[in-house]
Amino acid sequence: MFRGAAFRKERKGRKLKYLVGVDNGGTFVKAGVADENGQLLAVAREPIQNLTPQPGFTERDMDALWEQNAKVIRTAVEKSGIDPADVAGVSFSGHGKGLYLVGKDGKPSYRGILSTDNRAWKYVKQWKSDGTAEKVYKKTYQDILACQPVSLLAWLRDNEPEVLENTRYVFSINDYIRYCLTGTANGEYTNFSGANLINLDTAEYDRELLSYFGLEMVWDKLPPLKFSADVCGTVTEKAEAETGLKAGTPVMAGMFDVDACGIASGIYDEEPMCMIAGTWSINEYITKQPIVNGTVALNSMFCIPGYFLIEESSPTSAGNMQWFIDELLAEKKEELKKQGKSIYDVTNEWVSSIEPQDSSVVFLPFLNGSNEDPLAAGSFVGLTDFHDRRHMLRAVYEGIVFSHLTHVNRLLKNREKPEAIRLAGGAANSDVWVQIFADALQIPIETVECQEQGIMGAAMAAGIGAGVYGGYSDAAAKLVHVSKKVMPRPEYKEIYEKKYRNYRMVVDALSGVWEALRGGDQ
Repeated sequence: MFRGAAFRKERKGRKLKYLVGVDNGGTFVKAGVADENGQLLAVAREPIQNLTPQPGFTERDMDALWEQNAKVIRTAVEKSGIDPADVAGVSFSGHGKGLYLVGKDGKPSYRGILSTDNRAWKYVKQWKSDGTAEKVYKKTYQDILACQPVSLLAWLRDNEPEVLENTRYVFSINDYIRYCLTGTANGEYTNFSGANLINLDTAEYDRELLSYFGLEMVWDKLPPLKFSADVCGTVTEKAEAETGLKAGTPVMAGMFDVDACGIASGIYDEEPMCMIAGTWSINEYITKQPIVNGTVALNSMFCIPGYFLIEESSPTSAGNMQWFIDELLAEKKEELKKQGKSIYDVTNEWVSSIEPQDSSVVFLPFLNGSNEDPLAAGSFVGLTDFHDRRHMLRAVYEGIVFSHLTHVNRLLKNREKPEAIRLAGGAANSDVWVQIFADALQIPIETVECQEQGIMGAAMAAGIGAGVYGGYSDAAAKLVHVSKKVMPRPEYKEIYEKKYRNYRMVVDALSGVWEALRGGDQ
C-alpha cells in the first residue's frame, strides 16, 4: 500500500524516519521511499533499454543507467512529499553477476554487462575441462557461470585488453550506482562472494583464486569490501542536484537482489525457503555453513553476517513470459491498454481455461540462458495445429515452474522440505500461477503484502545502517507480513509429476544439440 504525504504521522512525539531503497533489476530501475514502519509512500520506475549488439551479448549504457537511477530517486522523493532532510539513509538492491567497470578518469570504461550475458560461455567450458573449476570450487564453493565477473573479465582480457588497462574499479551494479551517489569506491560482500571473487573460507579476496582464472592483473582494481548495512559514504552535492536527496545523507552498501527479496520475504533464519520469479529463477535458503558437497551451484555470503545464502538459479523465469507477451501478444496488449485493461488479466484467464492434463505442450524457458546447458535456447515442443496461444501460454507458465522445481529439488538434497515457500517476483501477482507453483511442488506457497521486495530489502539495510532497526530480524519482524497462503491440491500431484517428467525428457533429449544450432565455434 502506498501512502502519500497526507498519511504521514508522528510517532511518540517525533517525526518518522524515512528510508530510500533503489532496485536495479534486469528490466527496470526502481526507487521507493518507505517510512520506518514499512509503509511505501512512493515508488518510481523506469524501463531500462538493454543493448544486444550480437547474440549472447546483453549490455547497458552506464551513463544512461545513472541518469535513470537519479531520475527515479528524484521522482520517488517528490511523489512521497517528504522533506529530503528527513531521509535517514539510502541503500540498494541490484542484480548479481554481470560487470560494471569504472576507468581511471572516474567514468565508465566499458558498457555495463548484465547477468543475462553469455559471451563468455567458452571460458566456462574450458575451465570445467582443464580442472580449473574443481580448484576454484575448493575456495568459493560455487560453479563458474558465463555471466560472472571472472568469466567476463577473462573475455575482455583476450578480446579487448585495452579496457582492463584503462579500468580502475571492478564493480557490481550496486557499487557503480553507489559510486555515482557518493564518489566513494567499495565492493559489497553479497554480490562479490557470489561472483567467484571471494574465498568463502577467509571472506576476503584471494590472489591465488584470481591466478586460476589468469586474472592477476585485476587485483588492484578490486574495491574495499563492505557488509550490506555498512555506511559507504554520503550523498555528494553533485548527486543532491541530480537526485533530490540531501547532501550528507548516509549511503549504505546494499545487497544482491536475491538477498533483498529473501530478507524482505522474511528469510532471516534457516527454516524458510524463498523463490523469486523475475528475470531469473532464484531459489534459496540460508544456513550457518556453506554446502560444500557439490550438490548446489552457488554458495555466497548472506546479508546477515554469519549466514550463507544457498542458491540455485538461472535466467529462466518470468522474463520468458514478458517475451511471449511482447512478441506474440503485442496487438492484444495494445488493444487492452486502450480499454484500460491489463494483458495479465487475459493471460491468467487463458491459462486457467485449460486444465493441465489437457495440454501436453512443453516449453523450455531458456530464452535468456539455461540451468541445463550454457547454449540452450527457448523452445516449444509438441505443438500441433490443434494448439493455439492459450496452450502455448500454459506451457510457458508451467515451463517456468518446472525450471524452479529443478532448482528446488537440488536444494532439498541438503535439507528438509520447508513448511512453506515464500514466492516473490512477477509470478507472485498471479493467483493462477501461484497455484501452479503449489501444485507442481506440492508445498504451500506464501506471498507477502509488499510486492516491492527489492526496494524493501534495500530499505532495511538503510535502516539498520542508520540505527532505525536493531538488525535484520528486528526489521523483518516489524515489516514483513504474509498476505496469502496457497495450499497444494493433492489431486494434481500425479498430473504435474508426469508433466515434469516430460519436461525433463525434452531437456535431456536436446542435450548436445545446442552447440550445433549455435554454429559450434560462434
